Amino acid sequence: MAIRVLGALAALVSAGVHLYLWFDGVKDQGTVGRLFVVNVVAGVVIAALVVAWRHWIPLFLLAGLGAATFGAFLISVSGSLFGIHTSWSWYAWLAAIAEILAIVVAVTAAAAEGWFGSLGAHSVRRRTE
Repeated sequence: MAIRVLGALAALVSAGVHLYLWFDGVKDQGTVGRLFVVNVVAGVVIAALVVAWRHWIPLFLLAGLGAATFGAFLISVSGSLFGIHTSWSWYAWLAAIAEILAIVVAVTAAAAEGWFGSLGAHSVRRRTE
């Protein structure tokens, strides 16, 4: 359970950075501003799901949040995302670390809980009576 809490904290850090940036002026940047709000809400919801629901779906969502958010940032650093170009700064490093941690934690937790493979701890077994 401790690893799931770490994953939830990573999602909350990412959400917190995006909320900070939204208040810092990203809210006025059209599509990107709206996507930052989506990221904040998704981060909070996924963090709650990861801790409350011991299933593979929240871990999948956690990995997806980390990958999608970090991927979008890399696009905006190397080129432009919806016309927005950004650079590495303290908040970018903090969010990047949180998003990479979210991916690593999701995969590690899924493996530790046996969600990979048909012989895992949570594999479906047919009940016969």
